[in-house]
Amino acid sequence: MEQLNYYLEQLIAKSARELHLRPNANPFVVSTAGNTDIGNVPLQGSQISMMVFPLIPMDVKQELPNKPQVEFVHPSSIGEFNFTVQKSAAGFNVTITPVTGSTETPPAAQVYETPELEQPVQSAAETDSFPAIDLQPIDEFADPTLRDDFGSGADIAGVIDNIPDPDAENGPPQSAVSFSNAAPAFGEISVEDLVHTAQEYVPPPSAETAHLPAEQVIKTPIADRRSSQRLGSNSEMKDRMEFLFHAMAESGASDMHLSVGMPPMMRKDGRMLKLECAEDSLSAGLMTELLYSIMPERNKEEFSERHGTHFACEVPGLARFRTNVFTDRKGMGAAFRIVPAELASAEQLGLPDAVMSLCDFPAGLVVVTGPAGSGRSTTLSAMVNRVNATREGHIITIEDPVEFVHENIKCLVNQRQVGSHTSSFADVLRAAYHEDPDVVLVGDIRDPETLSAAIETAETGRLVLGALHAATAASAVDRMTDQFPADRQAQVRAALSRTLRAVVAQTLVRNKTGGRTATFEVLHVTPEISNLIREGKTSDIISAV
Repeated sequence: MEQLNYYLEQLIAKSARELHLRPNANPFVVSTAGNTDIGNVPLQGSQISMMVFPLIPMDVKQELPNKPQVEFVHPSSIGEFNFTVQKSAAGFNVTITPVTGSTETPPAAQVYETPELEQPVQSAAETDSFPAIDLQPIDEFADPTLRDDFGSGADIAGVIDNIPDPDAENGPPQSAVSFSNAAPAFGEISVEDLVHTAQEYVPPPSAETAHLPAEQVIKTPIADRRSSQRLGSNSEMKDRMEFLFHAMAESGASDMHLSVGMPPMMRKDGRMLKLECAEDSLSAGLMTELLYSIMPERNKEEFSERHGTHFACEVPGLARFRTNVFTDRKGMGAAFRIVPAELASAEQLGLPDAVMSLCDFPAGLVVVTGPAGSGRSTTLSAMVNRVNATREGHIITIEDPVEFVHENIKCLVNQRQVGSHTSSFADVLRAAYHEDPDVVLVGDIRDPETLSAAIETAETGRLVLGALHAATAASAVDRMTDQFPADRQAQVRAALSRTLRAVVAQTLVRNKTGGRTATFEVLHVTPEISNLIREGKTSDIISAV
């Protein structure tokens, strides 16, 4: 921000009409005398973004993804300025003009030089050391309350001499306060040092605790809460995270990864690449402040207890981001998956009719499976959107976290998030019996309890759409039955043979021209397939297909 303020001051000082910030070019101003450079180092696109992006009002940020150019007015200490921001392949092209009558020419010293501070004249003795200070015993003070509360002057001197040096790691303790040595330079004693020293100080026993043994006296430590109160409250850090999200979206990445000691990384077309942004190697402290700035309070508590948490955050007008924050040997880290703000249609996604026709089942279980990152959530959201647009009913989605947001079209849609709105997938599925749903989406069939509840819901006449981790459609059946103990698997196979309607297995393959395309395998559960599931002959499913 200091760099931008300098440029604004130069704009006013040179009586210029415009200030231009262009990627890979020197900053310059336009006046009656022509164009004049005000810097001799070309600006990077990421530098311009970091200077300008935090100033953009929230309503204008929402328009930025959909417009090639936005404008806004920014008030500063020397006046108001109109910003015109144009998007380009290299970054932001920014044109800044002063608002007429709102700017003041700064003093020459403020623009071109820093005035020197007047230093007091000191003698050689004063510059070498502090004058000696004679500590008087506290008993000589006239106020008797000082003697009652603090004891004698000898006690105070003893406490001062015995305060340990917070910087001393080895050797005997040294005096933390000296009245005869040279004064410490500014900055040598930090606030943290003073807090550490205060934590080491043990006050003399009071009258209430003097008769108790030392081990029974409870000492309350002085807690330094400044760092924890600061985490998550820094708006600059939130702006920096939003800039990373914009850079991720504009680059066409599906995922972004933040790790200590590394620059931000992205996954694009299946490859892990460096994200083009202003952030370089991320330190542990910066990582903590960045992630806490977007983390909800509930997730902060969960992270402090479990060293990991996941949630969804949203940048208005851009997208939602499925977020997982974790701890590794270097410190905090995070992985983000972009979830578009607007739902894509089946035609835009290239989903075949064989998949979308599964939404027409009135009841039963439809499972979408595939490896991680294969687009299962996107396919399921398109199926829910199809139901929402073609049927008049009630849809309940259970996700962890909520990714795609579905508005009410023809259906009433209730979206519930595990952790925030319920304790587990199974709990919501069992409660759904009393909530009159027509279609239930299960974001992840991850355990036997969830699968049992999904099968029971399907048996009561509801359509259940669920996601599962499996490589192929045939292996998905084994994956579901193997979640249960051996003595229950026959019962589960019988239930699946009655309720399972179809299994969709999908994966993404890389194109020669760039990008990836989804491929699908659809298993329709015919009477023959149903018998093979009941009898446990899943190995014969492939030949039957």
